[in-house]
Order: sequence, then structure tokens, then C-alpha cells
Amino acid sequence: MRKIVTVLLCVYALMRLFVYSPARATEVSDLQQQIDELSHLRELSANATTPLEAQLKNLDAKIASAQKGIDSAVAENKRLAKELDSKQTDMAVQYQLLTVRVRNLYKRQQSMNPFLLLIGSSSAAELTRELGYRQAVAGQDREIITRISRESSNLEVEQKKQLERKTQLAGLQVQLDKEAAFFRKEIKGAKEYQAQLSGKIADLSAKQKAILSEKAETFQTTVGDVPLADDPASRPDYSPGFSPAFAVFSFGAPHFKGMSQYGAFGRAKSGQSAEDILKAYYGGGIEIKKDYSTSININVRGYGTVDLETYAKRIYEMPGSWGDNGGMEALKAQAVAARSYALAYTNNGAGSICATEACQVYKPSNKGGKWEEAVNATRGWVLIANGKPFSAWYASTSGGYQESYSAQGHTTPGFWDTKSGRSGWTGEAYEKIAGSPWFYKGWYRSRSGDNCGRAHPWLNQEEMADILNAWAVLVKSGQKDDRVMPMGGCWGGSPYSIDELRSRSESAGGGFKQVRGVSVTYADNGVTSSVNFDTDKGSVNIPGSEFKKAFNLRAPGRIALKSGLFNIEKK
Repeated sequence: MRKIVTVLLCVYALMRLFVYSPARATEVSDLQQQIDELSHLRELSANATTPLEAQLKNLDAKIASAQKGIDSAVAENKRLAKELDSKQTDMAVQYQLLTVRVRNLYKRQQSMNPFLLLIGSSSAAELTRELGYRQAVAGQDREIITRISRESSNLEVEQKKQLERKTQLAGLQVQLDKEAAFFRKEIKGAKEYQAQLSGKIADLSAKQKAILSEKAETFQTTVGDVPLADDPASRPDYSPGFSPAFAVFSFGAPHFKGMSQYGAFGRAKSGQSAEDILKAYYGGGIEIKKDYSTSININVRGYGTVDLETYAKRIYEMPGSWGDNGGMEALKAQAVAARSYALAYTNNGAGSICATEACQVYKPSNKGGKWEEAVNATRGWVLIANGKPFSAWYASTSGGYQESYSAQGHTTPGFWDTKSGRSGWTGEAYEKIAGSPWFYKGWYRSRSGDNCGRAHPWLNQEEMADILNAWAVLVKSGQKDDRVMPMGGCWGGSPYSIDELRSRSESAGGGFKQVRGVSVTYADNGVTSSVNFDTDKGSVNIPGSEFKKAFNLRAPGRIALKSGLFNIEKK
């Protein structure tokens, strides 16, 4: 325990050495440095707090065990007292019986002369039996009384032991309570400081975001202003430290089918109702049935069965905080979609559904708050297509375009998810209005957070030329080559080096060494139609789908294209 406390005190000392002052810098890098320092302190505090929490958990377990022992000792004492009382009652009865026997025997002895007993016996054997009987009765009485007395004594000893055990456990519990109180105080102090750091980080991040907004003209994309990504290294304003630098930015995170959650949020903020939102994403022909049976049970794998409305209250797919920020109608639309999806997936409760993102994120407790309000407000609302619950797909962000899809015989429309259709993209995209961090983003991490040694999505001109050489080998020549894969140890295999792939691609019209510039064009069907590169070998035009294939096979680390609708930034 002393070691743990020492660690925590060291962290506190570090905290006190860092003097926080509100940022006055106008540069994003200065703000980011302060954010990084505060984040580091918060991490140190959290790391020091973790063993304290483990120790407290162990102490709580010991306290519970001690209390269980005390309860057991009390219960055992009660049982022993009851048994002792019974024994003492038995012994009292036996004493009474013995008294009666002794009194009767005395009377008989007074009334019967031993000589008469002798001559009155028909035989010596009879006399022996009579005397033996009297001795046996007396011995039996003594044995019974002795046994009961011994048992009573043993019970009293056991009672004393249980009382001593209770006293010892109570003393131990007091000591454990003191230790637990100490740890709780230390943990509370650490948590409070961590919360303070988080608040300061949030303030700095807000200031940073405001500065970036003011300087938007310095990093505008070729298709208009877009929300900032959730990771600074994934944003267009990031400086990789070299030039020229190229990064591919995806619009949205597919599958582009069904409701966009951030799009729904933007529509709600723009004044649309839940019904408007549902019809926009699932088609005007969809029926919103408002009195569907709520008695249907949903079996959730690993968690058992709950009724439909309880199931809906335990879906964790959309932030409840949106309800306080103009998004209540989006929450209601999500509740209807979640209900409908579960019914369609389980065939009206006949089957089961998983509890992960592969189906819908479910947790064994009600989410509460605004989300529960939305579920209650739409109780019994279900999307119906062809007389059955509709498989209402949804995803976080589509990039401003929704593809059509068929489900249970119902086809949803393909459309630009903006106020003014294609002409309103990207400035009027509902996801941009909602501030989706995935609307426009350079991806360089896996879902698990692994980045395979890459700190950002930016490529130098030689690395981008390497992508073109991969395209020449795989697509232009139509060859299959398993060595066209990302370099680096995290992927395994035997990938070509940059020089090897350049040489390999020359026969297919490749051999690119440098990329100097790039531009993209977009089609009305929500995809990047073509990419034009200015290279050391002249201008090269590549269909968007072909570039995506080559890029995702060869781009280093975890850098990847998430969507067929993308842009390429150059610094």
C-alpha cells in the first residue's frame, strides 16, 4: 500500500509543478502542445489511480468477507444458544425424574426391610434381578445427567469461541474500513483532478477549434468547407513536416445505406420531424405503423430475453446528449429504426440478435435520459414494408450521399443528403450541419487504433508515385501480384520495395518517380469519378474506383480509403 501511495503522491507533485494558465496563443500548435501536456498529466494520474482502485476493490472484498463471517458467527451463536437452552431443559427434566425415583426408592426402602426383600424373593436369581434393576436405574440416571451436562458444557465453550470470532472479525472490519476510507479519499482526489484536467483540455480544444474556424481559408478543400475530423492528424490543416505532401480524404464511413445518424441530427437541427427524417432515408413509400405490438420479446444473445420496449431503451447507438442540442427528433427516428431493425432481424422475435455493432449495440441496462424519452415518445412505432417490419439499416456518416438499397422488397432512394441536392454539397450537407467528425477525414488507423507506425495519413511524392506504380501493375496491366501490398512489418508477407515495384511496373506503363500535383472530379452518383495526377512522366488520369483499389492494397501502414467518394489534398 505504501508503494502505491508513494506513486500517487509523485503524480500529485507533478501536477502541482505544472502551472496552468489560459492559452493566449493564436497558433494551433501552441494550443496542441498545452493539450498534449495536460493529457499526459491526466494519463499519469489515471495510471497511478488504477492500482489504488484495485486495492480498494480488494479491501471491499475483505470487508464483505469479514461481515459475512460476523453474520455467520451471530447466526451460529443463536443456534448454539437455542440448542443449549434445549439441553438445559432436558437436564432439568432428568433431575426431576431422578428426584421422583429417589423419593420412591426411599419410601420403598423405609417400608420394606431388607430382610423381607430377601425372604420375599422366590429365588436368589430374583433377588439379584431386583438389586441389579435398582442399580441399573440409578446408573442410567447418572449417565443421562452426565451426558447432558457434558454437552451443555461443550455448547458453552463453542458459544465463547463464536463470540471471540465475532469480536476479532469486528476489529478486523474496523481496520479495513479505515484503510478503505483512506483509499477512497485518495481516489476521489485523483478523479477530481483528472476531471479538472479534462475541463481544461476541453477549453483549450474549443479555443483551438475556434482558431481553426477563423483560419479556414488556409486549409479549405477543393469542394468547400467541411467539419474537422476527430483526430488532428486526420484534418487538412495538419502539417506533416515535409512538402509536397499528399493525403486522401474520405467523405463518410460507408456503407451509405439507410439512415445517416449525423445526417438525421442535422435534419433535426434544421427543423425536420422524426417522420420527415425516416421518410427521407427509408423512402416515402415506407409505412410508419404507430401501434405495433409491444408485447413481442427480443432474445439478445448472451443477455436473455426482454420485451421490445425494454430492448429499445438499452440500445446505445446515438448520443442522448443530442436531445439537448436540437436533436430530439433524430433520437426518435433512431428509436424507430432500432425497433424495426430488431424485429426484422429476429423475424418478429422468433430468432435472436447479437449485442454488438454487427447488429445493434445493446447493453444490459437502460440508457436513460433523452434517449429513453425518445423511446417512450415513439412507443410502438415500427417501419413496415410489404406488411413486415423493415430492416432499417443506419450508419454514423455517409459523406453527404445516400445509396439506394433493397430490403424485404422495398427500395430506398439514392440521393444527396443536403438541403439543395447535389448543388448543396458539401456546404449544405446535413452531416456538416451536425458537425460529424467523419464527414471528411484522412484515415490512418484501424478500428482498434493501430496505426502500424504511421503518425498521419500524409504521403510524400515518392510514396504517392508508388501508389500509381501499384495501379499500373494491378489494374492497367490486369496482372495478379501478391507482393503488391503495404510495406512494413505489421502486414507480414514479402512486399515490393519502392524501387522494386517501380521497376516491376515499367512494362505496364508505370515507372513513376514523382507526383507533383493532383485533382479529382465527382460524379452525380456520389463517387469520385476520376483522379488526375501530374507526374514526372506527364499527366495520368485514373478512374476513381481503380485508384481506390490500388491505394487500399499498397498504401503504407493502416492508411486507407473508406469510401468511393474521396478527395486528395496536397500541401
